[in-house]
Amino acid sequence: MSRVPLATRRRVLEALGVGGAAALAGCDAPGNAVEETPANTEPQTPAMNQAKPTDVDRIAADPTDIPDPIDRSSPTTHEVTLETKEVVAEVEPGVTYTYMTFDEQVPGPMLRVRKGDTVNMTVTSHEDNSMPHNIDLHAVRGPGGGAEASMVTPGETATFQFQATYPGAFIYHCAVPNLDYHISSGMFGLILVEPEDGLPAVDHEFYFGQNELYTTGDAGEEGHHDFDMDAMAAEEPTYVLMNGEKYAITGESYGPATVDVGDTARVYFVTGGPNLTSSFHPIGCVWDEVWPQGGIGSDTHKNIQTTPVMPGSCTIATMSFEVPGPVKLVDHALSRVARKGFMAVIDAEGEAQPDMFNPDP
Repeated sequence: MSRVPLATRRRVLEALGVGGAAALAGCDAPGNAVEETPANTEPQTPAMNQAKPTDVDRIAADPTDIPDPIDRSSPTTHEVTLETKEVVAEVEPGVTYTYMTFDEQVPGPMLRVRKGDTVNMTVTSHEDNSMPHNIDLHAVRGPGGGAEASMVTPGETATFQFQATYPGAFIYHCAVPNLDYHISSGMFGLILVEPEDGLPAVDHEFYFGQNELYTTGDAGEEGHHDFDMDAMAAEEPTYVLMNGEKYAITGESYGPATVDVGDTARVYFVTGGPNLTSSFHPIGCVWDEVWPQGGIGSDTHKNIQTTPVMPGSCTIATMSFEVPGPVKLVDHALSRVARKGFMAVIDAEGEAQPDMFNPDP
């Protein structure tokens, strides 16, 4: 079992000195990614350490905390700053993990711009970090999606500029060597580039992200879990998570998102991975309309029960809530729901609609 404790700042700087920041930006071969695996590490037992004190109360992004739809007819310039920060948080009660984040949440903040807009993207690295970080946005035409220009070591800041030239929903993620480790640990998010004429109006919008977490303990085993590189290489995750925590957006944790009967909603969904394709499905409903891979401009798919969302991709899907009750958002690879922690709930509140659904005729 290959455990990965956090590296020291000294090892980070030594690694940067070997190849330089440019060599670390983007998808270099894993064999070059020495900055996160201390040399001469003795094999460690899989026994759990005690859970660590947490740095944040909540690592799960609030699915309703997203920018408003764009209501303007001309381009503008955005000043966007994201802080990379390594924080200890609970995966579930009694189980802690050292996440890597943008702005202390998983997924990172949803970014929203319009086709033709200019973005001044600033990436900072908290001084207490132990590793280099950067950002690769799939909405960027440029080397590494901005990864080379945004490489930061602890305490550093970098800024680059790009123009949003094509509409859609796109992932962003950290792209240093061992990028799969960083993404698995939470460093991914979604940027929406709205088309020039905007998107159809809906009553609600929600933002969710899926990732796998590979740890040295079993799911539910209390204590602090280290990252397990061998489990990641074998693609055998301990957890498969919605918004970074086990069942975070449900009654078991922060509570479901809520709508009223008769409402419509648009869901923005990003799969960080790093390895598994999501079979994204709403239990008790269908996707009224889907933009596959977030590709605004392509034809939408209608009345879709389950839509595949590959790692490193997104989808935009709408739904309508015509009867009261919970709609459960799941990966229809259902062992990930039953055993690995993946699910969110949107609860429709309102009067019964027996003509449409009658549980006791």
